[in-house]
Amino acid sequence: MATIATSDSVRPRKRKATYAAREARAAWIMLTPWLIGLALITAIPMIASLVISFTDYSLLAAPDWVGLDNYTRLLDDPRFMAALWVTFRYVFISVPLQLAFALGLALLLNRGLRGLRFYRSAFYLPSLLGASVTIAILWRQVFGSDGIFNQFLALFGIQGVSWIGNPDWALSTLIVLNVWTFGSPMVIFLAGLRQIPKEYYEAASVDGAGKVRQFFHITLPLLTPVVFFNVILQFIHAFQAFTPSYIVSGGTGGPVDSTLFYTLYLYQRGFTQFEMGYASAMAWVLLLIIGVFTAANFIGARFWVFYGDEK
Repeated sequence: MATIATSDSVRPRKRKATYAAREARAAWIMLTPWLIGLALITAIPMIASLVISFTDYSLLAAPDWVGLDNYTRLLDDPRFMAALWVTFRYVFISVPLQLAFALGLALLLNRGLRGLRFYRSAFYLPSLLGASVTIAILWRQVFGSDGIFNQFLALFGIQGVSWIGNPDWALSTLIVLNVWTFGSPMVIFLAGLRQIPKEYYEAASVDGAGKVRQFFHITLPLLTPVVFFNVILQFIHAFQAFTPSYIVSGGTGGPVDSTLFYTLYLYQRGFTQFEMGYASAMAWVLLLIIGVFTAANFIGARFWVFYGDEK
């Protein structure tokens, strides 16, 4: 009897183990296409880029190992420093303005306007088109010497200039373009606003709190996780911006390198001057910059990001 009981108790365990093994095999089979894509499209090219960054490689000849020479040359390259400065200005000006504009419109749409779906779709459309070649070409027409913006200013007797041809204003036009693509963070903000219980606002109204106090003491604290998510996402996206600068400046980064984004200069060194080793080193420096910024945000988030389950 003991032998029978033991065998009967072992069978369910074997069945469970067999079922778990089948599930594991099925999971690996389903993940195989993704793993192949990860290896061929992401992992292997990244490793190859890291190796190339330590070489002098022109695509036309075998690479020569130069060690850290490409990285040390970056510090003595004035155009690299110019591209870094332009990119930092673009990122740290356009992204806060974009997020502020997106949050403002999300607050407006959250008031229950009629046709909310239409407005949400219409405002989201620029985010789909903002990085496209077509919109960048359109932007050249809008801010050109005879563009729509100057025609608008002429109605008030103001003499316009070629905004994209003026080094003092060219970067500002690209900042406006990035702010214009506010749709994606706006939709995320709107979803976050919909998750805030209305009871909080009702209780605050009973206590005599106005709209401004409700925003700073209820809406903004409860929305900080969404703000944090948008900050990370939009800053990374802005650091990688390429198409607007390439199209508006004609691939030169001009005038006077005023629109020379980091990625555009990387493209010039890699695919115009065929210095793939130098361009790979620039790519890894950019990855380091984005990584440091992202890590700093996660570290600082503990001081200003509020989660509802925290006490």
